Amino acid sequence: MLELLVQPIAGLLDKFIPDADERNRLAHEISTMAERHAHELAKAQIEVNKEEAKSSSMFVAGWRPAVGWICATGMGFNFIFVPLGSFVCAVSGVDISFAPLDLSQMMPVLMGMLAQAICARLKRPKA
Repeated sequence: MLELLVQPIAGLLDKFIPDADERNRLAHEISTMAERHAHELAKAQIEVNKEEAKSSSMFVAGWRPAVGWICATGMGFNFIFVPLGSFVCAVSGVDISFAPLDLSQMMPVLMGMLAQAICARLKRPKA
């Protein structure tokens, strides 16, 4: 979005700043502004993550593992308990059907957590 503003602003610099070197310096600073802002936000989030990980409070440092365990429990229920329970009930002659959970809202969270873990692992230096 910010990139769309760079060209018109660079055109205005031509009209108001006669010095070519100063004009080029300002145009470069304006064009890299969005990247610098995104970089600063990422660094701030990294610092927040570090502080959260240091915390001994279960409500601060434990929310990511809790979400992971909840997702793993849902996956285990759907892909282990439901088929196994249905099989045992069918073999024993009990007429019970197990309905699987709706994973449509949980799967994006789980996949995002897995992708983040993979990226973090790939960024670690080789030992």
